Amino acid sequence: MSSGYYVVMQIGEVARKIGVATSAIRFYEESGLLPEPNRTPSGYREYDPSVIDRLTFIRAGQAVGLTLAELREVLGIRDRGEAPCTHVTELIDLRIDEIDQRIKDLRRLRRDLTALAGEAAVFDPTDCPPESVCRILTGTR
Repeated sequence: MSSGYYVVMQIGEVARKIGVATSAIRFYEESGLLPEPNRTPSGYREYDPSVIDRLTFIRAGQAVGLTLAELREVLGIRDRGEAPCTHVTELIDLRIDEIDQRIKDLRRLRRDLTALAGEAAVFDPTDCPPESVCRILTGTR
């Protein structure tokens, strides 16, 4: 700012503004997602207001399933002065593909469980030999 006035916030104020625990902010620092803040002579952290935007980005990225490593990559791109939009788009596309695969896997699992439930519905537990743990799951008849 041209007046020389510089606003800083302590960790509690940042946490309240963003709605995260102070321990989360410290964790993000330790993980390399936030730069090391300045410290007061008594050791309190002092944050630049730009940390609010960075924390908002981190939380939004986590909400859509980006990993801390992926978020670190994106922030690194931004910190080099480049727009990370292309990289973020690639990460989003990758996450969509992963979700599609999980949905396919879950549908297959549901079919398998439905078949087992059908077999279990007509299975007589007294027919289960004592040496078998559970014939419904093992498929031994």
